[in-house]
Amino acid sequence: MQAIGFDSVDLKVIAILQADGRRSYTAIAEELDLPASSVRYRVQRLIDSGFLQIVGIADPLAIGFEHLAMIGIRTQPATARAVCRALKELPETSYVIMTAGHYDVMAEVICRDVRHFSELMAERLQTIPGIVSTESFFALEVHKLAYGWGVGNVETAFPERRARESATTTQEADG
Repeated sequence: MQAIGFDSVDLKVIAILQADGRRSYTAIAEELDLPASSVRYRVQRLIDSGFLQIVGIADPLAIGFEHLAMIGIRTQPATARAVCRALKELPETSYVIMTAGHYDVMAEVICRDVRHFSELMAERLQTIPGIVSTESFFALEVHKLAYGWGVGNVETAFPERRARESATTTQEADG
Protein backbone atom coordinates (compact mmCIF):
# COMPACT_ATOMS: atom_id res chain seq x y z
CA MET A 1 0.00 0.00 0.00
CA GLN A 2 1.57 3.27 -1.07
CA ALA A 3 1.10 6.47 0.90
CA ILE A 4 -1.17 9.02 -0.69
CA GLY A 5 -2.55 12.31 0.52
CA PHE A 6 -6.25 12.86 1.05
CA ASP A 7 -8.07 16.09 0.48
CA SER A 8 -11.65 17.08 1.30
CA VAL A 9 -12.85 15.97 -2.15
CA ASP A 10 -11.40 12.47 -1.64
CA LEU A 11 -13.22 12.24 1.68
CA LYS A 12 -16.50 13.36 0.09
CA VAL A 13 -16.11 10.76 -2.67
CA ILE A 14 -15.47 8.07 -0.04
CA ALA A 15 -18.50 9.20 1.98
CA ILE A 16 -20.74 9.05 -1.08
CA LEU A 17 -19.51 5.56 -1.99
CA GLN A 18 -19.93 4.36 1.60
CA ALA A 19 -23.57 5.46 1.44
CA ASP A 20 -24.11 3.97 -2.05
CA GLY A 21 -21.28 1.94 -3.57
CA ARG A 22 -23.19 1.61 -6.87
CA ARG A 23 -23.36 5.37 -7.44
CA SER A 24 -22.06 6.26 -10.90
CA TYR A 25 -19.02 8.47 -11.40
CA THR A 26 -21.25 10.86 -13.34
CA ALA A 27 -23.70 11.21 -10.44
CA ILE A 28 -20.87 11.75 -7.96
CA ALA A 29 -19.27 14.29 -10.29
CA GLU A 30 -22.52 16.24 -10.63
CA GLU A 31 -22.99 16.31 -6.87
CA LEU A 32 -19.44 17.54 -6.26
CA ASP A 33 -19.33 19.83 -9.31
CA LEU A 34 -16.37 17.99 -10.83
CA PRO A 35 -15.69 16.32 -14.16
CA ALA A 36 -16.54 12.59 -14.14
CA SER A 37 -12.97 11.85 -15.24
CA SER A 38 -11.67 13.45 -12.01
CA VAL A 39 -13.96 11.28 -9.90
CA ARG A 40 -12.94 8.17 -11.85
CA TYR A 41 -9.24 9.05 -11.35
CA ARG A 42 -9.70 9.69 -7.61
CA VAL A 43 -11.60 6.45 -7.03
CA GLN A 44 -9.04 4.42 -8.98
CA ARG A 45 -6.17 6.06 -7.07
CA LEU A 46 -7.84 5.23 -3.74
CA ILE A 47 -8.45 1.62 -4.85
CA ASP A 48 -4.91 1.17 -6.21
CA SER A 49 -3.39 2.52 -3.00
CA GLY A 50 -5.42 0.07 -0.91
CA PHE A 51 -7.45 2.72 0.93
CA LEU A 52 -10.77 1.93 -0.73
CA GLN A 53 -12.59 -1.25 -1.68
CA ILE A 54 -15.97 -1.32 -3.35
CA VAL A 55 -17.81 -4.50 -2.40
CA GLY A 56 -21.31 -5.79 -1.82
CA ILE A 57 -22.02 -6.45 1.86
CA ALA A 58 -24.53 -9.13 2.83
CA ASP A 59 -25.76 -10.34 6.21
CA PRO A 60 -23.91 -13.68 6.39
CA LEU A 61 -26.57 -15.26 8.60
CA ALA A 62 -29.25 -14.36 6.03
CA ILE A 63 -27.42 -16.02 3.11
CA GLY A 64 -26.73 -19.42 4.63
CA PHE A 65 -23.62 -18.93 6.74
CA GLU A 66 -25.03 -20.09 10.05
CA HIS A 67 -22.05 -19.35 12.29
CA LEU A 68 -20.59 -15.90 12.67
CA ALA A 69 -18.23 -15.67 15.62
CA MET A 70 -15.72 -13.35 17.23
CA ILE A 71 -12.68 -15.18 18.52
CA GLY A 72 -10.53 -13.76 21.28
CA ILE A 73 -6.96 -15.02 20.90
CA ARG A 74 -4.09 -15.00 23.38
CA THR A 75 -0.64 -15.26 21.86
CA GLN A 76 2.89 -15.92 23.01
CA PRO A 77 4.85 -12.73 23.66
CA ALA A 78 5.90 -10.84 20.51
CA THR A 79 3.87 -13.09 18.15
CA ALA A 80 0.59 -11.12 17.80
CA ARG A 81 1.54 -9.52 14.46
CA ALA A 82 2.62 -12.85 12.97
CA VAL A 83 -0.63 -14.43 14.19
CA CYS A 84 -2.60 -11.57 12.56
CA ARG A 85 -0.77 -12.12 9.28
CA ALA A 86 -1.61 -15.84 9.35
CA LEU A 87 -5.26 -15.21 10.30
CA LYS A 88 -5.86 -12.72 7.51
CA GLU A 89 -4.98 -15.46 4.99
CA LEU A 90 -7.84 -17.69 6.16
CA PRO A 91 -10.87 -17.27 3.86
CA GLU A 92 -13.24 -17.47 6.85
CA THR A 93 -11.83 -14.35 8.53
CA SER A 94 -13.58 -11.09 7.77
CA TYR A 95 -11.97 -8.98 10.47
CA VAL A 96 -8.60 -9.38 12.21
CA ILE A 97 -7.23 -6.89 14.74
CA MET A 98 -4.41 -6.73 17.25
CA THR A 99 -5.77 -5.51 20.57
CA ALA A 100 -4.77 -4.38 24.03
CA GLY A 101 -6.46 -6.02 26.98
CA HIS A 102 -7.55 -9.55 27.79
CA TYR A 103 -6.86 -10.79 24.25
CA ASP A 104 -3.91 -10.02 22.01
CA VAL A 105 -5.88 -10.57 18.79
CA MET A 106 -9.58 -10.60 17.85
CA ALA A 107 -10.85 -12.21 14.68
CA GLU A 108 -14.32 -12.40 13.18
CA VAL A 109 -15.00 -15.62 11.28
CA ILE A 110 -17.93 -16.67 9.13
CA CYS A 111 -18.63 -20.40 8.74
CA ARG A 112 -21.32 -22.44 6.99
CA ASP A 113 -22.14 -24.67 9.96
CA VAL A 114 -20.78 -26.25 13.16
CA ARG A 115 -18.69 -28.79 11.26
CA HIS A 116 -17.03 -26.02 9.24
CA PHE A 117 -16.37 -23.99 12.42
CA SER A 118 -14.93 -27.04 14.22
CA GLU A 119 -12.62 -27.82 11.31
CA LEU A 120 -11.45 -24.22 11.15
CA MET A 121 -10.69 -24.08 14.86
CA ALA A 122 -9.14 -27.53 15.39
CA GLU A 123 -7.26 -28.05 12.14
CA ARG A 124 -6.24 -24.57 11.04
CA LEU A 125 -6.67 -21.68 13.47
CA GLN A 126 -5.41 -23.35 16.64
CA THR A 127 -2.38 -24.74 14.80
CA ILE A 128 -1.06 -21.26 13.93
CA PRO A 129 2.33 -20.79 15.63
CA GLY A 130 2.12 -18.33 18.52
CA ILE A 131 -1.50 -18.97 19.52
CA VAL A 132 -1.78 -19.95 23.18
CA SER A 133 -5.56 -20.02 23.66
CA THR A 134 -8.85 -18.97 22.06
CA GLU A 135 -12.34 -18.09 23.21
CA SER A 136 -15.28 -17.98 20.80
CA PHE A 137 -18.30 -15.69 20.94
CA PHE A 138 -21.11 -16.73 18.57
CA ALA A 139 -23.39 -14.13 17.01
CA LEU A 140 -27.02 -15.08 17.48
CA GLU A 141 -28.48 -12.20 15.44
CA VAL A 142 -26.97 -9.35 13.44
CA HIS A 143 -28.58 -6.03 14.33
CA LYS A 144 -26.18 -3.71 12.53
CA LEU A 145 -23.76 -4.37 9.71
CA ALA A 146 -22.39 -1.04 8.51
CA TYR A 147 -19.25 0.27 6.92
CA GLY A 148 -20.08 3.98 6.56
CA TRP A 149 -17.57 5.23 9.10
CA GLY A 150 -14.30 7.08 9.06
CA VAL A 151 -14.94 10.15 6.95
CA GLY A 152 -17.19 12.23 9.13
CA ASN A 153 -20.82 13.04 8.60
CA VAL A 154 -21.96 11.35 5.39
CA GLU A 155 -24.82 13.86 5.15
CA THR A 156 -22.30 16.59 4.26
CA ALA A 157 -21.74 14.74 1.01
CA PHE A 158 -25.39 15.11 -0.01
CA PRO A 159 -26.27 18.83 0.05
CA GLU A 160 -29.10 18.53 -2.49
CA ARG A 161 -30.70 15.69 -0.47
CA ARG A 162 -30.50 17.78 2.72
CA ALA A 163 -32.13 20.68 0.87
CA ARG A 164 -34.97 18.41 -0.40
CA GLU A 165 -35.51 16.90 3.04
CA SER A 166 -35.51 20.35 4.64
CA ALA A 167 -38.07 21.61 2.11
CA THR A 168 -40.27 18.54 2.69
CA THR A 169 -40.09 18.99 6.47
CA THR A 170 -40.98 22.69 6.14
CA GLN A 171 -43.95 21.88 3.86
CA GLU A 172 -45.20 19.21 6.30
CA ALA A 173 -44.91 21.63 9.21
CA ASP A 174 -46.80 24.32 7.24
CA GLY A 175 -49.46 21.85 6.02
